[in-house]
Amino acid sequence: MHICDIINTTQDGPKDAVKALKKRISKNYNHKEIQLTLSLIDMCMQNCGPSFQSLIVKKEFIKDSLVKLLDPKYTLPLDIQNRILNFIKTWSQGFPGGVDVSEVKEVYLDLLKKGVQFPSLDAEAATARQETPLTPPTSVPTAPALSSVIPPRNSTIILVPEQIGKLHSELDMVKMNVRVMSAILMENTPGSENYEDLELLQKLYKTSREMQERIMDLLVVVENEDVTVELIQVNEDLNNAILGYERFTRNQQRLLEQNKNQMEATNFLEHSNQVLLQPVSLQTATVTPSNQRVPSLPSNHPGT
Repeated sequence: MHICDIINTTQDGPKDAVKALKKRISKNYNHKEIQLTLSLIDMCMQNCGPSFQSLIVKKEFIKDSLVKLLDPKYTLPLDIQNRILNFIKTWSQGFPGGVDVSEVKEVYLDLLKKGVQFPSLDAEAATARQETPLTPPTSVPTAPALSSVIPPRNSTIILVPEQIGKLHSELDMVKMNVRVMSAILMENTPGSENYEDLELLQKLYKTSREMQERIMDLLVVVENEDVTVELIQVNEDLNNAILGYERFTRNQQRLLEQNKNQMEATNFLEHSNQVLLQPVSLQTATVTPSNQRVPSLPSNHPGT
């Protein structure tokens, strides 16, 4: 907290602090030092004012310092990578005090478009499980509805209240899809699946993929902070559901391969046992009677 007091009470405190943090992170391969630096950043972001926060959320620090740590050459453990991603996600949602978060939001959206998977919070996952309906709906909403507010690429739009209301309604439909997918995945295990559930799950997966594409299009062009925050959250929920389905199908395939290998091994053993149990034909051996003298071989020694 002494560090935060210095940052808050000195004129160059925020600038000097960010400079020192960048120096500690830059080209640092020591995981322990990186972890401690991230903890220091977190503490300062929570206890320092807008002057410090506005410097941290600049692209210069986010992209050139934090995102670089995600490069495989740093071999950061998954928990440290997730912490960095959580910083970017949380900061992109804004701060009190009028801090400009446009640059960190730009980095966040760029990472999303590149396919980076942001970790979901445990509390959010627990809430989603509690709210998951046990009975899937009888119909699957179609994705193209979201295209009603998507303009041509390389342009921006400001949604009118009617469009925002329609978009929220359609996003509620997407959230329902996510909850249903989660419910089906929890109620089925590879090897003991319900056929009807799997059929619905495949439709939901295809629809979710289409919806995600439209959400990504909207994220690029919509100029409404509240809408952008909701689109980001829905997109992450879709990512988690899609990843869950793909993991489920991989486990299905792995189980099928295991069963196939076991069946082949069983057939091989059965065939081997059948061969071993077949009667063996013995050739008749010639036996010399005991009372018949066996001729001796001629000796090579002379005079014998």
